[in-house]
Amino acid sequence: MKQSIFKIIENTQLTATVFRMKLSGDVSEITSPGQFVNIKLDGLFLRRPISVCDSENGVLTLIYKVVGKGTEQMAQMTEGKELDVLTGLGNGYNTDLSGDKPVLIGGGVGVPPLYMLAKKLVAEGKKVNVILGFNTKDEIFCEDDFKALGANVTVATADGSYGVKGFVTDALQGMEYSYFYTCGPEPMLKALYKSTVTSGQFSFEERMGCGFGACMGCSCKTITGYKRICKDGPVLEKEEILWAD
Repeated sequence: MKQSIFKIIENTQLTATVFRMKLSGDVSEITSPGQFVNIKLDGLFLRRPISVCDSENGVLTLIYKVVGKGTEQMAQMTEGKELDVLTGLGNGYNTDLSGDKPVLIGGGVGVPPLYMLAKKLVAEGKKVNVILGFNTKDEIFCEDDFKALGANVTVATADGSYGVKGFVTDALQGMEYSYFYTCGPEPMLKALYKSTVTSGQFSFEERMGCGFGACMGCSCKTITGYKRICKDGPVLEKEEILWAD
């Protein structure tokens, strides 16, 4: 973990509620896809955890959805503003287990951390399939970004306004894959847990206090005991997950 000052070089609106922020600074502690950063915001006691979309050549890319005071504040920020950021947080995805034909499945704001993962897998010579799930066509983002990496992309919308009508589980049916990686809301993760036919890795979205394992506020039960989503996760393997009723 490292505390650094980053400068905003872009803050672009992608959809009605989703923004892409690019910041320049020290990204040396961001070593694997699936990690997150924790941002200090004016007037708010707790930092805001945001998953890393990409990290390259001194530029940190974040994609976030406006859901409360913190992200509302972020959406109003302009180029040149400096932010206090903790980097290198969390354990990310392990690509050693992917096999030659992995599938990446993201729902809503669970999509961004899969971009850096897809980029790494493509660089490793893997044939990457990506499934992106949204409620409606107006909410779609990053489809072209994944395609530009060379991934095969399928989009599912719950209302059928674009791509496959239904959920990511519908788009997954009949697809051949060696392993899966996913990030998204818990109902989606539970559905994938039941419907996937291989092992895989899940990235969990969880409310956090400190963001680096000190407060134990984001603990969850696994087959080997309690783990902290911020420190031991946010990525957990399928076989260790115990779902709460």
